[in-house]
Amino acid sequence: MAEKIIRIATRRSPLALWQAEHVAERLEQAFPGLKTELVKMTTRGDKILDAPLAKVGGKGLFVKELEQGMLEGTADIAVHSMKDVPVEFPEGLHLAAILTREDPTDAFVSNRYASLEALPPDARIGTSSLRRQCQIKERFPEAEILSLRGNVNTRLARLDADEFDAIILASAGLKRLGMAGRITESLDPGISLPAIGQGAIGIECRVDDVEVNAMLSALHDQDTSICVSAERAMNARLNGGCQVPIAGFAQLQGNQLVMRGLVGSPDGTVIFRTAQSGTPDQAEAIGRSIAEDLLACGADKILQALFH
Repeated sequence: MAEKIIRIATRRSPLALWQAEHVAERLEQAFPGLKTELVKMTTRGDKILDAPLAKVGGKGLFVKELEQGMLEGTADIAVHSMKDVPVEFPEGLHLAAILTREDPTDAFVSNRYASLEALPPDARIGTSSLRRQCQIKERFPEAEILSLRGNVNTRLARLDADEFDAIILASAGLKRLGMAGRITESLDPGISLPAIGQGAIGIECRVDDVEVNAMLSALHDQDTSICVSAERAMNARLNGGCQVPIAGFAQLQGNQLVMRGLVGSPDGTVIFRTAQSGTPDQAEAIGRSIAEDLLACGADKILQALFH
């Protein structure tokens, strides 16, 4: 019998490769004798480093080429950061598994200041996330928000070259790359509410690939999936990509699912927040309901202004 090989489509950034290798390792542990190989691809999002992603079609910029690879048969699965995964999937593809979530918080990284609160009012802060920007500007209206694109190493190098007083990154990425020591402060979600799906890894594959779907189910974490499905339901209702000032974070607390949502103007002058809870089987309904609350407050006006 020919040995089974699973080809994993991945971006080439160090973090994407870490995630793909992690999935490869988990699969090989779960299925002795299975072989995996990485199919490294460059996505449009990796090529466009000089423009804000919201302006060049924020949704799916990091996944489209990987999906094409699966549809054409050059890859069997694709590994994504859940915060990059669009709400809709191309015909024939679906999300087969979500792994246990790593630390979902935002990380404050600074060589000079011990905490976010210690920053001077006019601090130079690096981030390209409108979600992070709106929450920082609310606290520090005079802060100078500077664009920060590229992979984690590139971003840290720019901080070390003294281009910024601080930068904000995802804690999960730093931890996965063995750089937890660079985290000056993990920001409480009450201060910086995380992105939809932040810290979670998703695996996409062809719907009709029965064998691969069965294998991936061994890696699936139900608790993470419940939380992320609530967050994604909110995002779907708001029609938001990862490059709009939308935050959504759900947690299981005992037998309750507790979720917070936020939409803000990029300058931080208007921020709508809401929270709801319910049972885990109501996850998607809770997410949609949070979106309806935010829309009722006027979130749609903020979102419309961004796209015109």
